[in-house]
Amino acid sequence: GGQGMATILITGTSGLIGNALANHLASQHTVIAFTRNPKNPNGAINITGDFTKSEDLKKLNDYQIDLLVHLGAITGTGFETDCFRTNVLGTHQLLRYLIDQKCKKFVLASSIAATGTLCKSFQPLKLPIPDDHPCLDEKGYGMSKYMMEEVTKYHSRQDKNLDFINIRLGSVPADTRMSPPIGLDIPEGSITRLTVLSLNDAVNCFTLASEAKYQPGVRIMNAVGSKSNTKEPVANIIKKLYGTAVDFSYYEQKGKEYDPIFDITKIKNELGFIPKWKPEF
Repeated sequence: GGQGMATILITGTSGLIGNALANHLASQHTVIAFTRNPKNPNGAINITGDFTKSEDLKKLNDYQIDLLVHLGAITGTGFETDCFRTNVLGTHQLLRYLIDQKCKKFVLASSIAATGTLCKSFQPLKLPIPDDHPCLDEKGYGMSKYMMEEVTKYHSRQDKNLDFINIRLGSVPADTRMSPPIGLDIPEGSITRLTVLSLNDAVNCFTLASEAKYQPGVRIMNAVGSKSNTKEPVANIIKKLYGTAVDFSYYEQKGKEYDPIFDITKIKNELGFIPKWKPEF
């Protein structure tokens, strides 16, 4: 990478992406894998702990951490209170601790669900969905991820020298074959199934964000596959879901029929991230 050796704290290393990322980054950097259920990625320093508990965070006191990659979270199926407690308050506490320890760079896993995609009522305000699409979530998980992004903005207002990258991640299955391309039988509220990213692409995405040049401020970037995970032209799916309430003319242009429903221009331009996996059918 462009930044030389760094000491990187990764939370959520017992999860799919966290474990793969820790294994990948540990060959180039000092990686501290911090999780409640250690899976011991190769070459990482393993610390058992819960990032929502201040007494567990003290176990990190002896390390000068250059970068946080925050993948630890209650995910989409969590109860509202748990999502808020962990993803919002817990993340705030973790950031506060690291900022006090003089860490300046933070990469956080947000979610495309921050827009509200998991809800039956979700209707995008614009297509492709921009990086800063507002939160229309009414279930709790998406709202907690959106509030996490707001917490990074709050810390940034307090200290203009901090660098925050929030990655609004699409769905990342353990194996892309677990998410076959969908046809017109799309159930309401499952627009997220159009946004598959392979595990390799997700690891590459977080690696590029981790090794990106330090840039103070807050960035929010969509990260989904380079093609929508569908056998049908996207326009047909949007038509079926929303009729003419949503403008799908973008997808009627030649060559854009299967483009992603989230705009991924910014992450390509700023981090050089181009997803490699494409659905096969």
